[in-house]
Amino acid sequence: MNAKPNTDGAAPPSGGAKRHVVLQVLPALVTGGVERGTVDISAAVAANGWESLVASSGGPMVTELERAGVEHITLPLRSKNPLALHRNAGDLAQLIFDRGVDIVHARSRAPAWSAMSACRRVGRPLITTYHGTYNAQNPFKRWYNSVMARGEKVIAISDFIAEHLRARYNVPSSRVVTIHRGVDVELFDPARTSAERIIQLANAWRLPDGVPVVMLPGRLTRWKGQGVLIEALAALGRDDMRCILVGSDQGRSHYRRELERVIARHGLTNIVHIVDHCRDMPAAYMLSDVVISASTDPEAFGRVAAEAQAMGRPIVATDHGGARETVVPGKTGWLVPAGQAAPLAAAIGEALALDPAARDALAREAREHVCAHFDVKQMCAATMDVYRQVLAG
Repeated sequence: MNAKPNTDGAAPPSGGAKRHVVLQVLPALVTGGVERGTVDISAAVAANGWESLVASSGGPMVTELERAGVEHITLPLRSKNPLALHRNAGDLAQLIFDRGVDIVHARSRAPAWSAMSACRRVGRPLITTYHGTYNAQNPFKRWYNSVMARGEKVIAISDFIAEHLRARYNVPSSRVVTIHRGVDVELFDPARTSAERIIQLANAWRLPDGVPVVMLPGRLTRWKGQGVLIEALAALGRDDMRCILVGSDQGRSHYRRELERVIARHGLTNIVHIVDHCRDMPAAYMLSDVVISASTDPEAFGRVAAEAQAMGRPIVATDHGGARETVVPGKTGWLVPAGQAAPLAAAIGEALALDPAARDALAREAREHVCAHFDVKQMCAATMDVYRQVLAG
């Protein structure tokens, strides 16, 4: 991609009516909420008869794009090196021109800087999705993060993030659109999760029959609150249960060892088990009697809370961030103060004490709540509406 792109904003000529082309850019397609949202939207774009392109440095989720009829373009968009950002801007500008891209949708900061430069060169609109609060310990970091607030439309994944955008970057409400993250309620459906899958996972995790299971899904990083949960279980003082911490340490082996020491210090070695990434999360939720989201920092949305409710499982989440929008206290779960073991222990005890009738009622209400407000189809439809608004000028 070394040819100089046309900078007058004109798309290359075509022989017939031009269908719209959307390009999404992100660092990589490995795992996570940003990646999942990209795959979901790219499939929706293709399903609407538009051309869907995704540019990243690659990863295992590329195969999901290809199955949906979406083309992936490999570019080193993971790099934050200023020279790489400059080269990526040129390559993206050429790509936008060559493929007649109408809209560029950036989902992460480094590729967003390159995409913004490219869009300015070729006169195309940039849309950004603001996925988190991002650390801003100094003015430079705050400036670096600000690119995610510079889209012609800025999609916030929760009302909490929308308010953060307005407060930190003074983004006018006319440019901010709240589109909650979506859950695939067909994938996360108790009725579609077979007993065989559940049994297979229970055997893999060596769970004894008949004991209550508490699960915290989330990568092993301190702010996800695994340590708080361990302290809560010690305060709860029950030895007739199991707790599963599901998530990869992603190279944070020192934190994993720290958790193992805390587990041993509290005499919970037979109770709390750390397992790696799980490929069958619907089955994991079905194995759980209570699901925990103990994040000490606010979740921008909180995918775990939404998925757990879709599966009809009681959720205990911390009372801040996106959880306040996804959990209905007293009806679909519990909200507890962040970083405090005692209230978390009390909520876990209440959830485990639910009788079958109360558990069934909570399951129905929780699933209905997610299906009504956080279905991935709603997220995709709302995002397509934003694309159409921008194209309409």
